Amino acid sequence: MKNIMKIISLFLISAIFIACGNSQTSSENDNNASSIQSNDTSLSDIIKKDKVVIGVFGDKPPFGYLDSNGVNQGFDVYIAKKVAKELLGDENKMELVLVEAQNRVEFLRSNKVDIIFANFTQTKEREEVVDFALPYMRVALGLVSKNGDITNIDDLKGKTLIVNKGTTADFYFSTNYPDIKLIKFDQNTEAFLALKDGRGDALSHDNLLLFAWANDNPLFKVGITHIGNDNVIAPAVKKGNTALLNRLNEILIKLGKENFMHEAYNVTLKDVYGKDVEADSVVIENKS
Repeated sequence: MKNIMKIISLFLISAIFIACGNSQTSSENDNNASSIQSNDTSLSDIIKKDKVVIGVFGDKPPFGYLDSNGVNQGFDVYIAKKVAKELLGDENKMELVLVEAQNRVEFLRSNKVDIIFANFTQTKEREEVVDFALPYMRVALGLVSKNGDITNIDDLKGKTLIVNKGTTADFYFSTNYPDIKLIKFDQNTEAFLALKDGRGDALSHDNLLLFAWANDNPLFKVGITHIGNDNVIAPAVKKGNTALLNRLNEILIKLGKENFMHEAYNVTLKDVYGKDVEADSVVIENKS
């Protein structure tokens, strides 16, 4: 009888341990599920705090820059304000955070910003780490040099090319032309100053930026207007923030039906590019 009672006691103790274990496992599963779901709650968080944080450039005119009064200006900023108004009813419910090319992904991952509107070229590599919304601009790599003397990539043999860290140009030349000597800078202002100072023979960046810069610096010309494939520029959100991504796409479609990107172009880019560039060759209006 004592043996039977001992066996029963052991059985009951085991059952308690199993039940506790299952309860803990269930709790862990709930926590994991909650963790997974929390990755998709940024839209409700934005609505709850009544503020959206958007990452923009501060040194990349005409897309994102600070004017003489320290106020954010540019094509991307103009669009970001409209998105904030559509999202929360007031563009003043937006906080702009200055980003640089190489930290755009990290700022999304670390929740320092909710959305990136910083001339972000959509690539397969970046699609693995962020979620891109619908595109609003067409772009390709270009190359600028003094007097436009460099008109072919072969002309870069034995010369030094300036790029910005973390940009499409950096990735393209590092991958496809490892023999070309590169000088890399964090900020656009540093890169273009290095070109002016003769620390490099040419500079590669998005052709839309180069067209505008060369227009303001007549000693330099865009000798190569297209390098590699044509790409698009799009806003981005943290990987897995599906609710925010879907809402952002809804807004972009609404703006597309209103031809808002053409409005943004006329206000911020038309005078910069002049008559040689047509808006339809630059902006993308998402109708559906």
